[in-house]
Amino acid sequence: MPSADVTRRPGPASNGRIIGTRVPRVEGRAKVTGATRYAADQPVPGVLAARIVPSLYAHARIGSIDASAALALPGVRAVLTAADLPIVGRGVERRYEPLVVEEAVFAGQPVALVVADTDAIAEDAAALVRVDARPVPPVVDALAAIDDGAPLARLRPRPTESEAPASNLHTRERTVEGDAEAALATSEIVVEGAFSAPWVHQAYMEPQAGTAWLEPDGTLVVSSGTQATFHVRNELAAIYGLPSSMVRVIPATLGGGFGGKEMLIEPLLAGAALRLRRPVRLTLTRSEDFAGANPSQGLRIDVRIGARRSGRFEALTARLTYDAGAYPEESWEWFAPALMSGPYRWPALDIEAIGVVTNRFGTGNYRAPTGPPGIFALEASIDLLAERAGLDPIEVRRMNLVHEGDEDTSGDAWPRIGAPECLDRLADHPLWTRRGELPRGEGVGLALGVWPGTKVPASALCRVEADGRLRVVTGVVDISGTSTTMAAVAAEAFGVPIDQVAIVTADTSTAPYSPWTAASAITYGLGPAVHAAALEARDRVLRFAADEFEIDAGDLEIVDGWVRPIGAPERGRILAEVVSAFDDFASPHPPLEGHASTAHTVKAPSASGHLAHVRVDRETGVIALLDYVVIQDVGRALNPALVEGQMHGGAVQSIGRALWEALVHDDQGQLVTGSFLDYAVPRAPMLPAIETIILEVPAPEGPHGAKGIGESSALGAPAAIANAIAAAVDVRLHELPMTSRRVWTALRAADPPADPDRGR
Repeated sequence: MPSADVTRRPGPASNGRIIGTRVPRVEGRAKVTGATRYAADQPVPGVLAARIVPSLYAHARIGSIDASAALALPGVRAVLTAADLPIVGRGVERRYEPLVVEEAVFAGQPVALVVADTDAIAEDAAALVRVDARPVPPVVDALAAIDDGAPLARLRPRPTESEAPASNLHTRERTVEGDAEAALATSEIVVEGAFSAPWVHQAYMEPQAGTAWLEPDGTLVVSSGTQATFHVRNELAAIYGLPSSMVRVIPATLGGGFGGKEMLIEPLLAGAALRLRRPVRLTLTRSEDFAGANPSQGLRIDVRIGARRSGRFEALTARLTYDAGAYPEESWEWFAPALMSGPYRWPALDIEAIGVVTNRFGTGNYRAPTGPPGIFALEASIDLLAERAGLDPIEVRRMNLVHEGDEDTSGDAWPRIGAPECLDRLADHPLWTRRGELPRGEGVGLALGVWPGTKVPASALCRVEADGRLRVVTGVVDISGTSTTMAAVAAEAFGVPIDQVAIVTADTSTAPYSPWTAASAITYGLGPAVHAAALEARDRVLRFAADEFEIDAGDLEIVDGWVRPIGAPERGRILAEVVSAFDDFASPHPPLEGHASTAHTVKAPSASGHLAHVRVDRETGVIALLDYVVIQDVGRALNPALVEGQMHGGAVQSIGRALWEALVHDDQGQLVTGSFLDYAVPRAPMLPAIETIILEVPAPEGPHGAKGIGESSALGAPAAIANAIAAAVDVRLHELPMTSRRVWTALRAADPPADPDRGR
């Protein structure tokens, strides 16, 4: 069965300092040489292959399921329906119902699961399953779904409801400070707009995949591409009525996740393994993943901003309509106040967020969840306000920034953030200072974004091996190079070259408690625990070495893998030689390892500034993105190469959302962009060179001052590009993605051709 994944960096250490240097990723060689095994590659003896039978309708009552033809196919072991799964408890709503119970609520939802000897047999058998489905009118448009008389997206009550909802409204939340309507009425300038963004897929390289089996002692084991091992364990235990100690989750190496692989197929796999008492593997096809995964939700934002002619903000009102999909457990209405207020001071605000149930997917997360659409609405509105006031858009933002100690919408005090420094660098950048020299049809736009960060507890173990190497054990799944960062943190704290540190990603049966790999939480959250564990292990080694050197432990140090008296390096001994003398049978010293658990008291927001340079063809509406700059406060760049990689990746994903990406359903709820032939993601020839500028405003509780960096770089492209288009051709786009057709339509609406046949 798969075991813990161990990665280490081959190669030399830096010259005495590791933090702040460019260190290659520890797992890079294995990945580029094809040695890495992902969730679908794990060798499991006797494993059976599974294939889902999806709902063909976005909304339907499910009657009988005829599996006789499928079961007659040689090699088919079972066709499982909801009644076959040994569910006894309740977990997260959608995952609590891994197969349809009476009512299908989105096209692509699993209705049954075929289990066979091979993938090919399972696929053939799935096509033979006949489902008696009686279509019901689907609800696809979130705005129309809350109209009086709109059909219900769900007829059967959700598990948390005692009766069917009277409407499709899932949640309504409102945050009010002051009297925003009165402030708008007396504002000298008021701007308003309606902005919208579609559902978007995380576009990870590896589709959802996993395997489940039972150990001889009855332990349920799931090995999957998940970002949240302990969360999955706890939910599976709740769903199937098992003690959490009898559920073991092994995190496989991830081929990308971006928030989309927290938990999806694991309950289905677990139920199949429990039912059949055989190992079962499920790997979604790309089309199944597109249709049935948990992408980022669509959003409509109506916003108004009032200000004085000086540019000082007076009021903000916003109404956010979240398309919460068929399973709204991860819808982001609660985030609306922080999202829409941004890093600005508002004397009065009124922010209302509603979540609407529709027959599309179940909601999921995606890098900076709902952040790009929110920043799009806020920053485009601020740009328009500055334009109408005849003011510099950077100065308008600068004069309204929050100050350290100001209260945010959650009641917490803002720490120091790097927003002023981002604005300074934007103002001084040649792309901005020379924007007046651009030819007709070209423009430069900017945006400012802040991701508020999060607080997570974490634990780590650091053990010194007999050969002098360090083994750092966590339960964190590495997606973005965090293993490399943790190796650097441990090496710097302990005093060894980084190639003497191995990072072990353990499973839930052996790992110390670890947070989800999400929300830019790992460096900021896990880093302090790794640092503290390495220091404790170092102190234990020094206490042991004090007897060997016959001097006080306080007079010893560890530098570059050598234990030596301070001030007398010539008397030093290599670490491996010192620790090899440790006798774990009769030693009066405790084991040479450190354990640490840490938690934060404050968040560490990360600010980013974005510049986009575009050229717009007035005849066709085609946008050429010529230059893009992302400036980000990272607290401390522990590894500049990894930081720049995250900034590049976030910018590219944000650009994709700005210009191309959209999950589109027809009026019957059928996905029409269900493959990479139809769903457009940015490719290298479509992108300019992306300039990254690192700013460092240290976070007091971060490791060496570092902050989480994965979200902020993904915030600003829609707003910056929209503002650049406005600068280039004097039209403002309010709908994402900003396709050439939408630009062309906006241009024609602003300046209709004199000849009615022109432009047809």
